[in-house]
Amino acid sequence: MNLTTTIAGIQFKNPIIAASGTFGFGREYNNFYDVGKLGGISSKGLTLEPRQGNEPVRIAETPSGMLNSVGLQNPGVEAFIQNELPFMRQTGAVVIANAAGSSEADYVRIVEILSESDVDMIELNISCPNVKKGGMAFGVEPEGVDHIVRAVRKVCKKPLIVKLTPNVSDITKNALAAENAGADAVSLINTVNAMAVDFKTRKPVLHAVTGGLSGPAVKPIALRMVYQCYRAVKIPIIGMGGIMTGEDVGEFMLCGATAVQVGTANIFDPYAAITVVNELTNLCESDNITNVQSLIGGLRVD
Repeated sequence: MNLTTTIAGIQFKNPIIAASGTFGFGREYNNFYDVGKLGGISSKGLTLEPRQGNEPVRIAETPSGMLNSVGLQNPGVEAFIQNELPFMRQTGAVVIANAAGSSEADYVRIVEILSESDVDMIELNISCPNVKKGGMAFGVEPEGVDHIVRAVRKVCKKPLIVKLTPNVSDITKNALAAENAGADAVSLINTVNAMAVDFKTRKPVLHAVTGGLSGPAVKPIALRMVYQCYRAVKIPIIGMGGIMTGEDVGEFMLCGATAVQVGTANIFDPYAAITVVNELTNLCESDNITNVQSLIGGLRVD
């Protein structure tokens, strides 16, 4: 059985990637199992300078999901390269650095720095507030996607993944903008804007009032958007959103994903990602699938 998959010339031993923001840099999870058995690890969202993140409460459980407004807490890109990257590198999993910023200059500089490091790929998180445009995220309008990806592409020496937000009217337009601007792949979906309310206190649960919804609640949205983008672009798609089982992976791949990211499941089950790998293996065996790549785009819609 062949579980390998390839994105922009980078081969993954299997299509399961630990999603950014849910896996740290892999150290803690490596105490439970060998994280090198995963296809890849996408780092915590990185910024130029260290960030403490938002004030608590910044994570809340919801029916079939989770809200977060962590605020990109991270040690900064230089500390990542010095202290965390060596560990990630020695695991044997594909190392993806998730890059964030609040201005075009931030994005360009952090990608320049990461391009000179030993990461395998860079995932551009364009769902962060663009402080120079009234808080609007870079990734909301196709024009913004095109602009930031073109700026980054000029300095990026690594395969470039662009992470797309679902909080848009037509995600295919943004996927096409990323592709036309030079992205090697797109990953989707990021979290869905949402909120939770405490009736007894008459207050929002999260300190930041709103946050990002993830987990099984968003899976139907994610499947639909992966399916739509697969029909719109030619570059590979990394699907995510509520993946809990090996069968979930198969569904995303049928809709067009070349690989997937497991996120929220890691929060309540530290073995979640490796369990998904094992379940996908068993699923392929039971369905006589000798090459997992044969699933990509195989959805029957007639």
